[in-house]
Amino acid sequence: MKLYSLSVLYKGESKTVLLKAAYDVSSFSFFQRSSVQEFMTFTSQLIVERSGKGSRASVKEQEYLCHVYVRNDSLAGVVIADSEYPSRVAFTLLEKVLDEFSKQVDRIDWPTGSPDTIKYTGLDSHLSRYQNPREADPMTKVQAELDETKIILHNTMESIGEKLDDLVSKSEVLGIQSKAFYKTARKQNSCCAIM
Repeated sequence: MKLYSLSVLYKGESKTVLLKAAYDVSSFSFFQRSSVQEFMTFTSQLIVERSGKGSRASVKEQEYLCHVYVRNDSLAGVVIADSEYPSRVAFTLLEKVLDEFSKQVDRIDWPTGSPDTIKYTGLDSHLSRYQNPREADPMTKVQAELDETKIILHNTMESIGEKLDDLVSKSEVLGIQSKAFYKTARKQNSCCAIM
C-alpha cells in the first residue's frame, strides 16, 4: 500500500488551481520523478475539473487509484495511491487535510493562490504519516487486530480439535449415540476438507 500524491486544489468557474501538493515519488527512477510528478499534478487538476461540487469519487487509472473530494465551497483534495490502499482511509485523510487547510488559509487566497504563495505546511507530514494506513487510521488498526485475533482463534480451535477426539473417546458423560454422532460428523468434515 502506497500513497504517491496529496494535493489541495481550488475548483474555480473557469479553471482549477493547484494550491499545495506533496509527493512521494521515491519508488520511481530518479530520471522519471519530475515527469511522474507533473503527470500527477495534471491528473489531479483534470479530475477536480470534471467532478461536481460536493462529490467524492475514486478513479482507477492502470494500477493507481485517484481519490477526489470536492467540497461545496470549491476546495478540493486529491490522493493518488496504489489500488491496494483503502478508499475509506484515503477519504478520511482528504477530509482531515481540507478541514485543516480551510482553517489555516484564508478563503480569499484560494482563487488566486499557488504552491509558492500558500503558507500551509501540513501536507508532507500527512503524506508520510498515512503511508501506513493501519497506524494512521484507528478503524483500520482495529480491523487488522480483529483479523489477527481471528487467525489465532482458528489456529487454537484446530489444536483443540485434535485433543477433542481423545476427550470424546474417554468421556463417561457422553452417551453412545453422542459419540457416534461426533465420529460421523468428524468423518464427514474431514472427507469434505480433503476435496
